[in-house]
Amino acid sequence: MKLLVTGATGKLGTKIVEHLLTKIEAENVIISVRDPKKAASFAARGIEVRQGDFDAPDTLQQTFDGVDRLLIISTDGEEATRIRQHTAAVEAAKAAGVGLIAYTSIANAETSQNFLARTHKVTEQLIRETGIPFLFFRNNWYLENEQSTIDAVRAGQDWLTSAGDGKVGWALQEDYAEAIATVLVDPKPEQSIYELSGPLHTQYDIAEALGQVLGRPVEVKQVDSATYTAIMQQAGVPEFLLPMLQSIQEGIAAGTLAIESQDFERILGRSPVSLKDGLRKLVQ
Repeated sequence: MKLLVTGATGKLGTKIVEHLLTKIEAENVIISVRDPKKAASFAARGIEVRQGDFDAPDTLQQTFDGVDRLLIISTDGEEATRIRQHTAAVEAAKAAGVGLIAYTSIANAETSQNFLARTHKVTEQLIRETGIPFLFFRNNWYLENEQSTIDAVRAGQDWLTSAGDGKVGWALQEDYAEAIATVLVDPKPEQSIYELSGPLHTQYDIAEALGQVLGRPVEVKQVDSATYTAIMQQAGVPEFLLPMLQSIQEGIAAGTLAIESQDFERILGRSPVSLKDGLRKLVQ
């Protein structure tokens, strides 16, 4: 079985490939990247590296040729760009005769009101419409997404949020990567949709856990949405990022990431790394 991973030099993609290499031979792993030079270390380990650019759709069918299972890792950028890129990848996968399309989505993608969800809902529908078997990995929220707030707390700031009591299923990227790799190599996955979510926690929970790691109390500074954005602006956050950060907080407050699931446990045979242990890794 030939398995191709797109975006394999990104943070999540690299981790997924590393886990795949513990489960199948390198000769059965293919990676697709914009710049093959950046994947030299993978090539040296026997992995086939192909040039794949979602902004050059005419080249993608060849990139995906001979692939049994394709993992499309969702791209970054604004919504219209992402949907255009994902559409190109899905159409190329169908044209290439890929046997199965896997995709990294977002929690509760079909009905979520999260500002990021539309890209994933559209992409999931595009994949369904191909008629090709699929796997959707609906990832909740990476604990690594909180790195800037963690760093600010370590520098003496409070845990700043406008998310109220909204809950999040945080987990480390390493756990997401291991779960995804495990399902990808499974000859007969039990499900076609996996809601990958850690135990649900509030901003107060994560601040308390970080305090335990740091050995001192961490106060939560709960503000309204406009104040949150103003504080982030004063802290030097680039203007173009401010709406996104505000939308993340609003989405959490609205409960868009409060998705309970035991899929991590079913796949890995264990719970994801705890909030406290995950934070300890990020602090170290």
